[in-house]
Amino acid sequence: MLRRAGLPSLYNLGHGVRWVLLLALSVLLVLVLEVVQLSAALLLGPMLAAVLLAAMDGPVKVPPPAFIASQGVIGCMIARSLTTPTLAAMLHSWPILLVAVPTVVAASMLLGWLLARRQVLPGSTAVWGSFPGAASVMVLMADAYGADARLVAFMQYLRVVMVAALASGVAHLVASPVMQAPHTPWLAAAFPPVAWGSLLATLVLALGGSLLVQRLRVPAGPLLVPMVLGVLLQDIGVLRIELPPWLLATCFAVVGWSVGLRFTRPILRHAARALVRVFCAILALLLACGGLAAGLVFVAGVDPLTAYLATSPGGVDSIAIIAASNPVDLPFVMAVQTARFLAVLLAGPYLARLVAERAGRRPS
Repeated sequence: MLRRAGLPSLYNLGHGVRWVLLLALSVLLVLVLEVVQLSAALLLGPMLAAVLLAAMDGPVKVPPPAFIASQGVIGCMIARSLTTPTLAAMLHSWPILLVAVPTVVAASMLLGWLLARRQVLPGSTAVWGSFPGAASVMVLMADAYGADARLVAFMQYLRVVMVAALASGVAHLVASPVMQAPHTPWLAAAFPPVAWGSLLATLVLALGGSLLVQRLRVPAGPLLVPMVLGVLLQDIGVLRIELPPWLLATCFAVVGWSVGLRFTRPILRHAARALVRVFCAILALLLACGGLAAGLVFVAGVDPLTAYLATSPGGVDSIAIIAASNPVDLPFVMAVQTARFLAVLLAGPYLARLVAERAGRRPS
């Protein structure tokens, strides 16, 4: 099979050599994705490198504690974005949130139901893959609740690429070129000054919380517990969450490797067969969100670019970067995006199970 596909086998290479290849290929792919200004490059590059190694019979072993601890760091990253101004903007915009958030979530559930019903993707995997939000978090949540994290990652990151490309294009057309901030490569800001005391406290929360909760076997606990504690400690002024870019890059790489190395040739063939239908499903979700944005423009008087970025189906990080580089109502955009992300985070497991059962298939 490998020979017919034109891929050499790495089966006979030593474990250390495989790690070197994985690291080198990950760095190369991150740099390539950074050149095309894809905000998910730090996770998507290592994931693609791991998928390639797995397809060439050369997987390596990522230590489980490293994967669990990385989830804790990502939980702290989410907590850092849930600041008091963002929460205040959510309260101020509650009438719009009551319409925008359920509408996008319902549209994603419908698409997930259709994909599961037509057996494009199995059961709750189709729903988790359709959910809007931070792609890395959706993959981790899906894995914790029994869905196939590989296919969820395939659909989530395909949507990330489509959303980022379309949102960037819309921002370029609508916004004034003078107002657009230049893209700064990640490597140029990878090693800023660090508040080491705050970093140590953040690591205690991230690593201690995730590893302790793992022993209690709480679903998605390594991600959720540091996130909840981080929000509370940050908003009462006890903790200043410090996460330098090099730490986040390491954790994104660990998560990307952990998911990518699970891919097998049968899974890759299944993803290839489903590509066109999944692409069409994502396009339908983008059109539905565009219609909702038009409604906000005409009914609520929101400016077009702000409305489009607020209703765009994630990921939150991609939209935040694009919004920060354009003259939009950033607190409003982040309020809508964050409220929808929290809704999926809290209700996602129940909704995925419900939709999978309605589709006539048992959850994955």
